[in-house]
Amino acid sequence: MPPNFDVKIDRENTGSIKWDYYRERFEIRDILPMWVADMDFPSPAEVAAAIKHRADHPVFGYTKVSESYNEAVIQWVKRRSHWEIGREWIVHTPGVVTSIITAILAYTHAGDKVLIQSPVYHPFYSSVTGNERQLVINPLKLEGESYVIDFDDLGNKLRQGVKMMILCSPHNPVGRVWEKSALIQIAELCARYKVILVSDEIHGDLIYHGNSHIPITSVSGKLLQNSITCISATKTFNLAGLAESVTLIPNPDLRDKFQQTLKKTGAGMLNIFGLVAAEAAYTHGEPWLEELLDYLSLNRQILTDYFSANISQIKVIKPEGTYLAWLDCRRLSMKAGELEEFFIKQARVGLNDGRIFGVDGSGFQRINFACPRGLLFEGLQRIENAVKMINH
Repeated sequence: MPPNFDVKIDRENTGSIKWDYYRERFEIRDILPMWVADMDFPSPAEVAAAIKHRADHPVFGYTKVSESYNEAVIQWVKRRSHWEIGREWIVHTPGVVTSIITAILAYTHAGDKVLIQSPVYHPFYSSVTGNERQLVINPLKLEGESYVIDFDDLGNKLRQGVKMMILCSPHNPVGRVWEKSALIQIAELCARYKVILVSDEIHGDLIYHGNSHIPITSVSGKLLQNSITCISATKTFNLAGLAESVTLIPNPDLRDKFQQTLKKTGAGMLNIFGLVAAEAAYTHGEPWLEELLDYLSLNRQILTDYFSANISQIKVIKPEGTYLAWLDCRRLSMKAGELEEFFIKQARVGLNDGRIFGVDGSGFQRINFACPRGLLFEGLQRIENAVKMINH
């Protein structure tokens, strides 16, 4: 039986950050939360069944990753990304942010330069500065309907002693699915200047028709020696609360350093239900994912068309991947703090303010459209009504 993504599921009183803690975050009761990057949809039935089956065994002791799970990862990446990965490349961690921080600690030293591309997923910033590394920014450029990489600036900064680059691919929050030519340029620059590349590809399965996610390590043999790739079933199958991810590290020396650092942090022990859920998702979840992508694709179109027809002061940067849309609100002519307050107090919609993604996010908001269509329309109507009020 195909999933019904139109059904609204009550997530309150489940410990949900989005639905149970939004009142603390926004300090208002009557607000529609469309911020945290998880989906308001049930995970595949096979995942729930696998968790229930494992829960029937009453002992939940220390656990080890099964070979069947590793094989499921290998086959998933081969099917979805057309990339042959080695079994020995696989390292399991509790999450992609954990992997990024582990890589920073393993491959750089205090004071070293680490480059990111803003606006970008906000934990990138704290992962660098919180570990006493020097943050280097390569701002993305908004050209017409989408963002592009400023390669002149990127090359200039990488050659000035940058030790690591963290890539977001597909990009959160701007929704870009980087084309092969751009990935090749990044690979060549990193190889030329001996920069270790860490690629966050957690949204790599959430791609819309007409676009293709290409794992950056697969585009160049040079990157086999100086890159790591972070993937996870958590975004794809809505499993974020189960804390499980995979880091792919082809270079054995980099892999050994990573594993030794992970061991020092004490973050190597995995959640038994996360392992069970991810294996079930990769093994049985593909039909569910195809249904999900069809649903999200229509949600994306509804959102884009609605703003164009009814809220023309706000421009949607239409995402090529992810279930997150980047809203250009600069025509509202509000200061950054005023803009955030407008969405909270007037529109009563809880979004992510663009400033958390870096200074280049000022004047923007991020909206999560991975929700039943009824909730999506409610959020859009709230925004429309609020914008009309300021125009009167």
